[in-house]
Amino acid sequence: MSLPDCKSSEKPSLPADPHSPIVQLNVGGQMFSTSVSTLRKHPESKLAELLSRPPRARGDAQGRYFIDRDGAHFGAVLEYLRSDRLPTENIQEVHREAVYYNIKPLIKLLEETPQLFGELVGRQQFLSRVPHYKENIEVLIRIARAEAIAARHSTIMICVLRTEEDLGFYDNAISSLEADKESVVTFGPWKAALSANDLLDCVKMDIESQGYRVSVQPHAVEKSFLSRSYGFFHKLSFTWW
Repeated sequence: MSLPDCKSSEKPSLPADPHSPIVQLNVGGQMFSTSVSTLRKHPESKLAELLSRPPRARGDAQGRYFIDRDGAHFGAVLEYLRSDRLPTENIQEVHREAVYYNIKPLIKLLEETPQLFGELVGRQQFLSRVPHYKENIEVLIRIARAEAIAARHSTIMICVLRTEEDLGFYDNAISSLEADKESVVTFGPWKAALSANDLLDCVKMDIESQGYRVSVQPHAVEKSFLSRSYGFFHKLSFTWW
């Protein structure tokens, strides 16, 4: 007697219907469901563009639209598209996603929030007036890593020249320094009202944002009776363990 065919009870996934008003999304392994109208709400966005691609060029193995990006904050982006509701947390991360997906109204609204307004309008505008700021941050990290071999700390000397007048005293100040003068990283001068301490706070913040532990202390220069103390130098210390 022949036995009946045994078939798996698990139904294979069907490819997405290109005419369905419901869209299934796979964003870096996280699954979302939404409507075509939601994704097309802002025609210039990458999400609207996604729907215009040929079906075989846009899907995963189950026929869902696939976006090769971390989906941790995609839900907040989708919530805005659905309801115009802004997130109340992870503002910087959601802003990064809004920029990636080119959702311009969301970008603008997020940049008006207190969390981003001060960073973009205050701090970043100040740093744009500090010559070679980003390059100097990279140099500081590179020197610190080079000095980390068999060490617990790496210490680098920073020279902060707030004004053009300070710059005029640079040669005298650097000659009074007993440390290795070639490894001194110099910031400034800049045309903004913020102080040297504000600049040092930014340096610390931007290096720590990359996962490093750092501290900043003024460098005390020993002076003779007739010498002048400039106060330009600071020690930036990286702690490795």
